[in-house]
Amino acid sequence: MNFATFIAILRARLWLMLGVLGVTVATAVAVSLILPPTYKATSTIVVDAKSKDPVTGAMIPVQLLSGYVATQVDIITSHNVAVKVVNHLKLADIPQVKADFQTATEGKGNIRDWLADKLVENLSVDPSRESSAVGISFKGADPKFAAVVANAFASAYIDTNLELRTEPARQVSAWYENQLKQLRGNLEQAQTALSNYQREHGLVASDERLDVETSRLGELSSQLVAAQSSSIDAASRQSGDGADVMNSGVVQQLRTDLARREAELAQLAQNLGQNHPQYLRSKAEVDTLRAKLEAEKTAATRVVTTTASAARQREANLRGAVAGQKARVLALKQQRDEVSVLVRDVQNAQQIYDAALQRYSQSQLEAQTTQTDIAVLNPAIAPIKPDSPKLLLNVVLAVFLGGMLAVGVAFLMEMLDRRVRAPEDIVDLLGVPVLGVLSAKPGGWFKSRAAALT
Repeated sequence: MNFATFIAILRARLWLMLGVLGVTVATAVAVSLILPPTYKATSTIVVDAKSKDPVTGAMIPVQLLSGYVATQVDIITSHNVAVKVVNHLKLADIPQVKADFQTATEGKGNIRDWLADKLVENLSVDPSRESSAVGISFKGADPKFAAVVANAFASAYIDTNLELRTEPARQVSAWYENQLKQLRGNLEQAQTALSNYQREHGLVASDERLDVETSRLGELSSQLVAAQSSSIDAASRQSGDGADVMNSGVVQQLRTDLARREAELAQLAQNLGQNHPQYLRSKAEVDTLRAKLEAEKTAATRVVTTTASAARQREANLRGAVAGQKARVLALKQQRDEVSVLVRDVQNAQQIYDAALQRYSQSQLEAQTTQTDIAVLNPAIAPIKPDSPKLLLNVVLAVFLGGMLAVGVAFLMEMLDRRVRAPEDIVDLLGVPVLGVLSAKPGGWFKSRAAALT
């Protein structure tokens, strides 16, 4: 089929096509006039997804903004928000609504859920692609009711959005409150253990006491070293050849006097004889000096012995004191280590408790917040003109669809009652050559054409 045949068919079925088009347009006009008018009210809200959280200061990443807006659309059209609208407007208490519910469901189910589903069916949400504005539209037979419901959906959505933010914070806050009791008990237990240990061992500042005891140990060690030197020195003087005794001034004086007297005695013995009274008197003086010298040597030896014994006793005492001081220092170090463990336990418990307390305070603020990132830009007002049916749009659509339907009906009738519309149809249908074509135009003329024989 070529274009000429197509046009011929349309011309031949023109009246049929006009009839189909007229019926379609008339039906559309009739339906548009018969259908009751429906009014559409729109409440516009702004979802400020880029604003900071007033408590945490967090911001939504840019890559999540599209998903965030889509989530808000799902929340607006949710059953939960619709039930809030039903409760807020008290639609379930209207007698006519109760009657409609009984008729539609025979009393089965919940009237609030039924009403919520009915409201969602007439609800439409249109987010803007280039801004954060979202339109909440509701269609109804009453323009004032449509505006009231649209505004109620915006208000219920804001309340629901606030609940979705505060309810998890309340749950977290309650959980942290229970945890804080246990953490506070752990902190008090650690502090009690530290206090008891300090009280049992008399510790106020373990590091300061350890420093004092360590200094005392150093002093005792120094004294012990000095005592050991003195003891060694005294022992060496005691166990030597009596040089320390001979160094005594009294002994040296007696030895000098004795030597002089002995020299005089030897001179008298040589000059006067041993029986001479002067010799005997000098000999008695020498014996007396010798006795005094021995007595002084004995006394000096006793002093050296006493000094050595005292040095050894002091060394022993200091050695015992150093050993005792070392034991005290080691005990204090052990106590300090144990105290350090207890202090660390207290610090860890305090840090955990402070972190939990901070998170608890933050969750408390989040649970009590009344701020949202949503605001009503334009509340819905009762529309003056109905949104549907739109007579002009329906007529245009009826003309377009009726025209397509008319063309389809024309071709269907042509297929059922096939006729020759062009010379080519004879060749296609009968398989015979066309010898000529008679034209029915005014002042007609005869046209002949030789056909090729096959």
